[in-house]
Amino acid sequence: MQFTGDVLDGIASGEVDLAFRSWRTPSVRPGTVLRTAVGMVEIIEVTPVDPSTVTDREARRAGHPGREALLAAQRQGEGRRLHRVVLRFGGADPRAAMREDTALTAEELDGIVAALDRMDARSRRGPWTRVTLGLVHDHPGTRAAELAACAGRDTLPFKADVRRLKEYGLTESLDVGYRLSPRGALVWQHIERIRER
Repeated sequence: MQFTGDVLDGIASGEVDLAFRSWRTPSVRPGTVLRTAVGMVEIIEVTPVDPSTVTDREARRAGHPGREALLAAQRQGEGRRLHRVVLRFGGADPRAAMREDTALTAEELDGIVAALDRMDARSRRGPWTRVTLGLVHDHPGTRAAELAACAGRDTLPFKADVRRLKEYGLTESLDVGYRLSPRGALVWQHIERIRER
């Protein structure tokens, strides 16, 4: 479930607490927590609605100027039904603080490297974590498709791998491409020191 930057700002400020989506099958359900550029967004309720019952006030609560603009923005197609999504801001993404944490001991750095080793060991295609980290380190702000091509990978699986590294606070998304977080840069330095031993 995607949101524009303006809507995300509204969610973070509490001005936006609804969304409307035309779905064949809802892509979220109550209890879903989404990670977004402004932090966590919690899904409270998902209800199918008749478009004729949507009010201008609800449209404004969803970040639209009015009902007609909201309905015009919905996807059309057979089998689609309009859903009202009640949501709320769930606070900062906990990974944001992790990305900035560089007060790591040698043992903690070794633990992160061991976790990367386990990810590599579980991979059917073989080791990938260091290749991916290295590409992001060497080419910050480069489109994911270009980085994936450098690794001989398809773009979508490559992006999924970068997201896995993001779970450890090692990478962060830019408007275009990625970069290593401060924590990721520290881990990368530790990996390079291990290679030199």
